[in-house]
Amino acid sequence: MAITKEMTIGEVVRTYQQTIRILMDFGMGCVGCPSAQSETLEEAATIHGIDINKLVERLNQAI
Repeated sequence: MAITKEMTIGEVVRTYQQTIRILMDFGMGCVGCPSAQSETLEEAATIHGIDINKLVERLNQAI
C-alpha cells in the first residue's frame, strides 16, 4: 500500500515505523503529538510549510 497525503500521521507511523526519521528530517516533530492521530499528512505539511508532494514521494521511497 502506498502512502497518500490523505493518511494521518499516526496511521503512517504505526504502519511504517521507518518513516519517523523522514518526517523528522522534514521538520515534522509532530510524530508524537496527540493531534497526529487525526491530522493528515497534507494538513501537517501545510502548517509546517512543507511541499506535500515531495514529502509523500520521500515517504514512499522509504517503504
